[in-house]
Amino acid sequence: MTTTEPLFEETDVFVAGEHDVAEYRIPAVVTTNEGTLLAVCDARVDRPGDAPNNIDLVLKRSGDLGRTWGAREVVVDLPGQMAAGDPCMLVDRQTGAVWIIYDHVYPSMDALREDSPERAEGAQPGYQGRVLFLHAVRSDDDGRTWSEPIDLTPAVKHPSWIGAMAGPGMGIQTRAGRLIAPGYLRSSGDFRQDGSHLYYSDDHGETWHVSASPGPNTNECQVVELADGSLMLNMRSTRGHHCRAVATSDDGGRTWSAIRDEATLVEPRCQGSFIRWTDERDGHARNRLLFANPAHAESRENMVARLSYDEGESWPVSRVVNPGPAAYSCPTVLPDGTAGLLYECRGLPGASPGYAKITFARFNLEWLTGGQDGLDRR
Repeated sequence: MTTTEPLFEETDVFVAGEHDVAEYRIPAVVTTNEGTLLAVCDARVDRPGDAPNNIDLVLKRSGDLGRTWGAREVVVDLPGQMAAGDPCMLVDRQTGAVWIIYDHVYPSMDALREDSPERAEGAQPGYQGRVLFLHAVRSDDDGRTWSEPIDLTPAVKHPSWIGAMAGPGMGIQTRAGRLIAPGYLRSSGDFRQDGSHLYYSDDHGETWHVSASPGPNTNECQVVELADGSLMLNMRSTRGHHCRAVATSDDGGRTWSAIRDEATLVEPRCQGSFIRWTDERDGHARNRLLFANPAHAESRENMVARLSYDEGESWPVSRVVNPGPAAYSCPTVLPDGTAGLLYECRGLPGASPGYAKITFARFNLEWLTGGQDGLDRR
């Protein structure tokens, strides 16, 4: 059995003020088939805050496991107070294509032309307020160039909804080849009526569909495929219990189990991240799931990474990544078997709590488990 020393290292990727951007938020990261790390986030150019706002999607690349990052690139830049944000990334392992699914937000109905077909697709009849669309861009060259935006709204949004929203974070590809991006529906101005769901494609992104929702009082979510082929949806909850909500589906999202509260996964009503780290079917010694979020019942602080050995039924291992202000996160598995976590935390003195910078942490199982586990251990 190989003995590996605990590893934990961090590098700042996006920092408020760089490129005259007021705030970077909503991190997403994937490891491509070529082993490149692609990190994407919102660049909230003029001021902090959600849309309506001038928000661009920006990207950085790393070819050395996240130790260093290349120059910042702008992937989507919209005029005025239109926003491209809340990215959800996924990789088609069969074709190598990389997808970014994101919210395209108009500040108001008035910003759309009277004759624009998007008026009917983006909002309920008579709706006033910001107008929400779901768009995507695709790269077929390891994230070096990107397609023009693709409007997924007509395919996945019900006419009665205000919007179909992105994850955000990361999506998956099932062992059968289905692409799945987590998201949620917004049916009214009351966010408690939001419902988590999935967007999926069985033809490598040529067409997209939307799953059923487990129910209201859930929104930003992440999904994994379990060892038995079922899906587990881990959701931000507005059920008032200060913890994550979980549901499973054994038919690809057509139906879901009853939502259950996962008391171990404490949250202050914030996005959390969820990924499969190892799978016995790929020759690993054990099945392992990784979860991360700000583990505090009231405030966005105390970023904690957790490990499950029983397909998300329990979370016996946890370790603090950052005890200070922290919020959204996204994990990835690196080519050497270590894990990466791209997460929001405090940076510059006096900056908004949790939103001053986006940092990449790389760690191994030995660090997370205090030396009790490693990739080749049973």
